[in-house]
Amino acid sequence: MVAPDISLRLLEIFSAMMRAETTVEAAEALGVSQPAVSAGLRQLEVQLGITLFERTHRRLVPTAEARLLYEEIKPVFGLMRSFAGRARDIRQGKSGRLRVIATPPLGHTLAPRALRHFLQGRPDVSVAYDVRRLEHVLEAVQTGAADLGLALSMDRDPSVNTEVLHQGHMVALVPACGDLAGRAAITPQDLGPDLGQEPGGSGFGLIGLAEESILGLLVKTAFDQAGVAYAPRVEVRYASTAAVLANETGGATVIDPYTAAFHGTPQMAIRPFSPPCGVSAILITRKGVPRPHLVHSFIAELRPLFSDLISPARS
Repeated sequence: MVAPDISLRLLEIFSAMMRAETTVEAAEALGVSQPAVSAGLRQLEVQLGITLFERTHRRLVPTAEARLLYEEIKPVFGLMRSFAGRARDIRQGKSGRLRVIATPPLGHTLAPRALRHFLQGRPDVSVAYDVRRLEHVLEAVQTGAADLGLALSMDRDPSVNTEVLHQGHMVALVPACGDLAGRAAITPQDLGPDLGQEPGGSGFGLIGLAEESILGLLVKTAFDQAGVAYAPRVEVRYASTAAVLANETGGATVIDPYTAAFHGTPQMAIRPFSPPCGVSAILITRKGVPRPHLVHSFIAELRPLFSDLISPARS
């Protein structure tokens, strides 16, 4: 004889009735009507061929067989509660794994701070975090190796979804004790080939971003438009490297506002760079794939941090 297929709903009604004293209480616990509970119990008894409850003094009393069966299904409902709880945590962005990849200007500044806030109160969330060059960020997002990417001022790429998180401008990082720190804005003329040779100037000279980088090209274009030779005494690939060297040597540099804000020290002043060179923080996600709840939660922690950046007019 083939065993009957018992629906999970009938077992749920049975379990609720075992914990309650009346069908009314069981119905309230399940959010259904009392007749639905009674009908479910009758159907289960027919399918099992076992009497599960006996009516005594207007109450349904579990039989010995019902108590034995209840002990068998208790672990099932424990698993169901665990499953429902895990699903709720995933839905609310409290469980799972988040994969983040970023270029250095955001990967070494705002994103780690957002990650710290994001992980607080989420003990069941793990994160894969990497900082790479832009081409690697794009590849990771395109292939699904990362849930989201972060980068600065990139050309529109039709292979991914992009969203501007914040728009800012390049800033100058100059010695706080020099004449440049007293200026309202720093121009290419201030950072030309004679930088470091004039009294009160930067004693080390210009630390510049490599021209082949996106940010380096922005700065070089501003110098070209001003008719000033872009001739860094030291050339570096990453803005964070430029900031570290400027702090160490007393040189001057033009970098993105995010790196400047996180590498600012009392020895250095942050000043606007003129002409303005716009730079945007970009969120990159995979096309055709809905954003997981963890991605939404991480972005929610990241967005407010942009408004907390140190103003370029402050040192």
